[in-house]
Amino acid sequence: MLAAGPLPERRMIRTYEPENQVAARFEISTGGLLGSETAGVDVMGDGRVVPFRGGIVRRELEPGGTQTAYDAVKKALK
Repeated sequence: MLAAGPLPERRMIRTYEPENQVAARFEISTGGLLGSETAGVDVMGDGRVVPFRGGIVRRELEPGGTQTAYDAVKKALK
């Protein structure tokens, strides 16, 4: 859970529920323009931590077994 609690619903052209909002992002890149790897975690508005791989096009990672979201990011950057 976020320290300040879940994010409120946001309305623009459509309604964005807290689970669809990114409250914070931590991203690591191995550097370089070509051949670099990027991965990180998004902290969603409802407090979930979602690991991802990729910079512009992100793919959600599925931690396996006893892996945490952070373990999945570490594995993606190896």
